[in-house]
Amino acid sequence: MFDILTGLGGSIGGAAYFVFMHSSSKQATLGKMAMGLKVTDLDGERIGVGKSFLRLIGTVVSAVVLMPGYLMWPGNQVAFTERKQFYHDKIAGTLVVRD
Repeated sequence: MFDILTGLGGSIGGAAYFVFMHSSSKQATLGKMAMGLKVTDLDGERIGVGKSFLRLIGTVVSAVVLMPGYLMWPGNQVAFTERKQFYHDKIAGTLVVRD
């Protein structure tokens, strides 16, 4: 029971971190900040909690389904998409840009 509760707490904490950091005034997690990146909407504006949560859901789906959002099949690689978006960015209508 303890393992289940700590696992659930960790998952909720991780999700909250992801959602609230991307929707914060910094628009990035600590890792993105270190890389000089931030998450924006398609107009370059700050995203809200809802859009950030949708991006999280897209990230989970990409990871669960054999990681296609990260592997990107040939001909559909991030480098070759118009705005260099991964699937979770396309789902949420977001971009990761240089800060």
